[in-house]
Amino acid sequence: MATATVVEADPTTADDGASAYSGVHTSAWTDSQLRQYPFQTRQIPRLSHTDPRAELLIDNEEPVVLTDTNLVYPALKWDINYLQENIGNGDFSVYIAENHKFLYYDEKKMSNFENFVPKSRRIEMKFSEFVEKMHQTQELDGKERVYLQQTLNDTVGRKIVVDFLGFNWNWINKQQTKRNWGQLTSNLLLIGMEGNVTPAHYDEQQNFFAQIKGHKRCILFPPDQFECLYPYPVHHPCDRQSQVDFENPDYERFPKFKDVVGYEAVVGPGDVLHIPMYWWHHIESLLDGGVTITVNFWYKGAPTPKRIEYPLKAHQKVAIMRNIEKMLGEALGDPHEVGPLLNMMIKGRYEQGPS
Repeated sequence: MATATVVEADPTTADDGASAYSGVHTSAWTDSQLRQYPFQTRQIPRLSHTDPRAELLIDNEEPVVLTDTNLVYPALKWDINYLQENIGNGDFSVYIAENHKFLYYDEKKMSNFENFVPKSRRIEMKFSEFVEKMHQTQELDGKERVYLQQTLNDTVGRKIVVDFLGFNWNWINKQQTKRNWGQLTSNLLLIGMEGNVTPAHYDEQQNFFAQIKGHKRCILFPPDQFECLYPYPVHHPCDRQSQVDFENPDYERFPKFKDVVGYEAVVGPGDVLHIPMYWWHHIESLLDGGVTITVNFWYKGAPTPKRIEYPLKAHQKVAIMRNIEKMLGEALGDPHEVGPLLNMMIKGRYEQGPS
């Protein structure tokens, strides 16, 4: 079970029209737009960035929805037409999937698993081609969906650059400096169709998830629920992704998934969700909610302290497990030997039986 100490939001400070449901929401959406899952969740607090509790949550590497940072204020006017006119003629990375799930994979690791068949594919296309592909899918009610994921770089048009420079860099730079995080590694632009789902996974970076258009439901799980979510092996192309199908979990293969407990929120335009490094996150664009636009701000974590404090935190244990898997794979020369070796090491030796 989770040991996170998420601070509850003060109901009196929630948005007008907020319900008691685990993701505070307004009349902009309804519960019928949320997919149904067989686990419990509790609310991620929605707080002003000036609220001391918000700073405490970020300090403790726990999630919080910040309602008034103005982090991406100049981008709140972005919609498909504005972007099509101003984003430029560069190439954009677009994922195509045959259903609503975009299970990502590392193309460099595909050679480790000869029988691996990706459930989505990535292609490069112009923004206008992406829009056309999206419209075709909507008009023909096709099963194939698209999801644009492109790092914002110097190929974008002048107006997008001006908007980008107008982000509240003063606030986010202070967040970085205050916590000794590493450099900003990327700003990822995400444009998804209604109902698109990014299945549960975790990242090894700090993330400020800034919603620009539409609403997204974000379900998070703390690092101490690692064993409940059954990640793929480190050498698998789907490293850091959960093997569990949330919509149809196989409890025989993944029995501890019954114990999982989530933290969730629905974020809308102007909201910024802090997703701490190593926290699992499942993200979905709401059903019948239209196109969603998001920008991620990814930062490297703070340097490893010279003096390790015990007991270790959950994310430190995850990092140790990952490093052991990596080292064993390299030492054995075949990642498929890692699992059998680990089983042989522990089987019958660390279980508490009668003396």
